Amino acid sequence: MYRERACDGETRTEEKKNTSFSARGTLWNFYFKKPRGPKVVENNWHDRAVGAKYSFPPALPGEMAAQRIGRLSAKSCALFLCDMQEKFRPSVAFFPQIVAVAARMLQASRVLDIPVIVTEQYPRGLGPTVPELGAEDLRKFEKTCFSMLTPEVEKELRALPQIQSVILCGIETQACIMSTALDLLEKGLDVHVVADACSSRSQVDRLMALSRLKQSGAFLTTSEGTLLQLVTDAKHPKFREVQKIIMDPAPDSNLMALFQGQNPLFT
Repeated sequence: MYRERACDGETRTEEKKNTSFSARGTLWNFYFKKPRGPKVVENNWHDRAVGAKYSFPPALPGEMAAQRIGRLSAKSCALFLCDMQEKFRPSVAFFPQIVAVAARMLQASRVLDIPVIVTEQYPRGLGPTVPELGAEDLRKFEKTCFSMLTPEVEKELRALPQIQSVILCGIETQACIMSTALDLLEKGLDVHVVADACSSRSQVDRLMALSRLKQSGAFLTTSEGTLLQLVTDAKHPKFREVQKIIMDPAPDSNLMALFQGQNPLFT
């Protein structure tokens, strides 16, 4: 192809290179004919925490699908336990069951060497973390905001640059669980909300919050489903210890009632 171009008062005819490629040809050139060396980008606090993050050219469709399947690994996840405190005991629905399930998650996290973050919402007014959670030896991060992602917790996460996923348990689903999940998702982390370890004073709020979390990209799961995904194989060296924790079914927090009718969680 040729085109005319004005230059210094003269009209010159020059060849115009054909730069139109098929989609397949473009992808082929991009991925296989050009060097795919990493380039350094700093997109968020997690990138800055490790100094730099290596980013490769955009993923092919199959690779993109694999990025958001929600796979968990004990080496790259953390457990967040949110505000399970004394003053919530009489008001939050199924509080004993929620705490019991969260305690199972904590036990398994100790077995699998998963880092744990525990927060307390205004403990001077709402009391300490309940003893049955089994977190007496863990540092409690005090907060007044709904999100667990306080500056102190962010600092703690920056010291754990391998973290890619957060397992989230606690109360209340529509408040602190919601705010924490949205903040973590915004930072580029996968969030796995353990539905049988989260509750609210109102079951309507619990239901709608779980639905909202799903819409925002969080993965809804159960305690046993999460733990089995973390060990992946009966040959895992810690499988027997985790199996003892989940041998008895998790306490019932009335999740089955959420299956009834036209539930937004499943539409």
